[in-house]
Amino acid sequence: MIVVVSPSKSLDFENKSPFEIYSEPEMLLESEKLMKVLKKKSPNKLMDLMSISESLGQLNFERNQTWETPFTLENSKQAVMAFTGDVYSGLEANTLKNSQLEFTQNTLRILSGLYGILKPFDLIQPYRLEMGTTLKTTRGTNLYKFWGNRVTQKLNQDLERGSSKTLLNLASNEYFKVLSPKKVEAEIITPSFLDFHNGEFKMISFFAKKARGLMSRFVIDHEIQNHNDLRGFDYEGYFFNEPLSKDSKPVFTRKK
Repeated sequence: MIVVVSPSKSLDFENKSPFEIYSEPEMLLESEKLMKVLKKKSPNKLMDLMSISESLGQLNFERNQTWETPFTLENSKQAVMAFTGDVYSGLEANTLKNSQLEFTQNTLRILSGLYGILKPFDLIQPYRLEMGTTLKTTRGTNLYKFWGNRVTQKLNQDLERGSSKTLLNLASNEYFKVLSPKKVEAEIITPSFLDFHNGEFKMISFFAKKARGLMSRFVIDHEIQNHNDLRGFDYEGYFFNEPLSKDSKPVFTRKK
């Protein structure tokens, strides 16, 4: 089983990672092509491109100018330790045991506008480039056209190495769109997470994002390979809701 999640805009490059394990992004040559385009963008251009504030435009301009290879533990950080959004608060990668690192590295994948697809312990440098960004390159007007089928092909290579041909989709729609589902050589399972609010079960963004991280951690903790075993997911009060579920779209709900 391969689990895909989205990155986060919030990053932590101040605190040192507790892990020494690291790897290099496999699509780094493609990232360098994108960064050549981004380095030419002024702070104001970045503000317009990403609909961000003046301060964030300046910050990301500086990030782009200092982004360089090769990546080392001195100038970079493992992706799963660098991202700090809601998904990653559920995943709590800093509490992984050493015995879990290899399974995590083989199982979890992070989709990225700049890096395409990342293993959790791939080194990255600070950046901001959401997958939905309309960035013109020689391949087209947006990142979906830039990446084309490349991310799908890389994912299929990872799936080929495993024993279970299952893709657990815990990414947002924006990021999952970089994949070509019909070309993914696996059964795709896309869970939903609903919370009871005002008398009915609803998808509440903050809780749903964290739940994606919680399920990622559940897969790691129990070394899940069969998607039917996902029905046992019970972290932070969620439970499998069979009446609301379909085969490839399991639904998990909680009342508090």
